[in-house]
Amino acid sequence: MIGHSTQAPDRSHEARGPHVLPSSVLLRTAVALIALTPLTVATSPPDLGTFNLVVALAIACLKASVVALFFMHLKYENRFQLVVLAASLLFAVLLVSFVVFDTTQYQPDLRAQETQFRANGP
Repeated sequence: MIGHSTQAPDRSHEARGPHVLPSSVLLRTAVALIALTPLTVATSPPDLGTFNLVVALAIACLKASVVALFFMHLKYENRFQLVVLAASLLFAVLLVSFVVFDTTQYQPDLRAQETQFRANGP
């Protein structure tokens, strides 16, 4: 037969089947998430200025990473899924940054209009 190979077809691109995590990994992940929740709450009362937001977002990103890596099994998947996740996160950050940039552009106009409205009365 012309064009047929006696070698087995390459199936490296196919899924490897389900990945089952040991319960100890899932328990450690759950304990880490439970421990990070009071840490988030504990960082909110002290007045650190804008640093409060940075700390809260850092803890939230850490918790989201733990969930994505272990509960969603991205740590054990192909690298393509990580690329898709990174691209979607980059797109989300870009979208939010455009919204924040747009909001800061017209915010002084809104404050001036509000001040004028309060001065003139209803």
